[in-house]
Amino acid sequence: MKSKKYVFLFLLIPLVAFTIHKYYISLCEIDFIEEKKSIQITLGMFIDDIEFTLNKDNNTTLNIATKNEAQKIDEYFKTYLNNHFKLTINNKLIPYKYIGKEYDDDIVRFYLEIVDIAKLHSIEVINTCLIRDFEDQQNIIKISANKKNKTFYLDKKTYKALLKF
Repeated sequence: MKSKKYVFLFLLIPLVAFTIHKYYISLCEIDFIEEKKSIQITLGMFIDDIEFTLNKDNNTTLNIATKNEAQKIDEYFKTYLNNHFKLTINNKLIPYKYIGKEYDDDIVRFYLEIVDIAKLHSIEVINTCLIRDFEDQQNIIKISANKKNKTFYLDKKTYKALLKF
């Protein structure tokens, strides 16, 4: 009987170890819509990761995506993104408009936009989101522009991506 318990535990521990593993990842999709002369950005992060970072930065408890969420949560998000996510378009740092956010299970998606971009010759992305607080953080950048698709993997050592057309 005891040996059956040990065999069960021996088989269960590796399974549990794999399910507990935490991935630190964000996904950013950048699309240049030539007809609209706009760059549309969707940036997704795990809610618990961004909440941990914002709580630490602001010495607060934001309760993101709960009924007790801070009333000015969008201001916290905007400030954080402006400090850690930057776009240089055609060799010029361009501010983006924060359209809003959406919660989807354990992910928050931010919607950003840059307008009045007639031609896109180059795009540089700097993304240091969550890198300070999570050693294994990886920020994936997918750019679709001028009939070209490119994916970049940014981390603590490489936090900048450049695509020229």
